[in-house]
Amino acid sequence: MDHPTHIQGQDWLEASYVRKVVDALNIEEGAVRFVGGCVRNALLDVAVSDIDMATVHEPRKVIALLEAADLKAVPTGVDHGTITAVADGHPVEVTTLRSDVETHGRHATVAFTTDWEEDANRRDFTMNAIYADPDGTLYDPVGGIVDAVGQRVRFIGNPHDRIREDYLRILRFFRFNAQYGAGPCDEVGLAACIDERAGLDRLSGERIQAELFKLLVAKGAMPILRHMERGDILSHIIGEVSAFDVLTRLTMIEHTMALVPDAVRRLAALIVLNDKTVAAISERLRLSNAMTNRLRSLASPYEPFHPDADESIWKRQLYPMDPQVGIDRVVFTWAHHKGDAEAWKRLLTLAEVWERPNFPITGQDVMEAGVPSGPKVGEVLQALEEYWMAEDFTPDRAALLAQLKLVLG
Repeated sequence: MDHPTHIQGQDWLEASYVRKVVDALNIEEGAVRFVGGCVRNALLDVAVSDIDMATVHEPRKVIALLEAADLKAVPTGVDHGTITAVADGHPVEVTTLRSDVETHGRHATVAFTTDWEEDANRRDFTMNAIYADPDGTLYDPVGGIVDAVGQRVRFIGNPHDRIREDYLRILRFFRFNAQYGAGPCDEVGLAACIDERAGLDRLSGERIQAELFKLLVAKGAMPILRHMERGDILSHIIGEVSAFDVLTRLTMIEHTMALVPDAVRRLAALIVLNDKTVAAISERLRLSNAMTNRLRSLASPYEPFHPDADESIWKRQLYPMDPQVGIDRVVFTWAHHKGDAEAWKRLLTLAEVWERPNFPITGQDVMEAGVPSGPKVGEVLQALEEYWMAEDFTPDRAALLAQLKLVLG
């Protein structure tokens, strides 16, 4: 089977802002090439969002060349050779060819080089070490084209060595299989990931979270997550894992209802939900307060939704909830229970589109009606609000003030 020698039909390759960066840096033939995700995705016919380039020029020269071409140069990672070029408002990441001097399992000390093969051999997977000249001609020092076209995720060289350079590559192996892979995982790479899983303890929660969340929403997440659990990798990073059937049903619901796959909701379906596990996973993954609160809302007891209930009952259940919490709880209840799918769809649609009304009575109204400041004000407000909800939120302010008089009378 013939394999491509060029990338073609890519709008980004001829984009004005890209060509400006190329023209600024390619002062001699072979001085700059595209690399990484843009080349890989072009071969896989996947949308390209970020443009990365590699160059023989050291960072200071990259900055000088860009500025000489009236382009902005941002030293985003200058110690590791990375400069972000900005042309027409678009960023392009430019990194000097590198070799690893020393690795620490989380980051590396690098030296700059002009050797393209040396740069390729320090990368993680073969499909990420394919280069393309400015005209789209491919340069493939580690055999990445055949793997990219075949959708095989393989480490470059010895998988154990690549993993020990940065243990995040364990999660990247699984995430790339979920996003770009087809067929079974590479057995040698999978075995190395399992063998080296203890190294995950050396990574920060932020790095694990970022990689895990990308994996959770990838199109092929389910079979890959099962691989990770069988290899004691998933439980190693998030603790005890719940049954996969709930997550399976949840992903089917997301697909059926055209919901954007949600990493936090999928994580909630994957873990054993209680206050203790939520606190532990929040600390381990360094979750934001908003993420943690979503998990807690699903871990807290709440009245389950019933698909055969009246819409008025659904509204009374949804009313006290933040809209996102309402959607999460409906999806979760649906994933845990069987029933009329059409009824569940109507309920979920209501949770998505219903604009919760504002209760038009305040504590000041109650006090002006003669109730002294104190706990009694809250009790009266609660009684009024319950009456308002029971009447399907229809009484207006005037009607509620009249009801307030009846309550006090």
